[in-house]
Amino acid sequence: MRLLTCKQFLQELNDYLDETLDPKMRADLQRHVEECPNCWVVCDTTQKTLRVFKGMEAQPIPGEIHSRLMAALEKRMRDDPRSLCRRKTEV
Repeated sequence: MRLLTCKQFLQELNDYLDETLDPKMRADLQRHVEECPNCWVVCDTTQKTLRVFKGMEAQPIPGEIHSRLMAALEKRMRDDPRSLCRRKTEV
């Protein structure tokens, strides 16, 4: 039986929730979330959030907010280009 760290659980959370993992990995993650109260909270909260937003239509971002968001992302990329381009395993 392989014990997973919280970091490993979080790296696989999307695939875990989408149920796209192989059965062995899914069982390992399920065991971890059942034994780790912190990861259980993250998983439960994420599942609830997804249920709330599932089926909602996407709404356009108002122009002012879109401009501010793009400016913030561009600034962050200039300050530290690696900050937004990390691979999944580096998070």
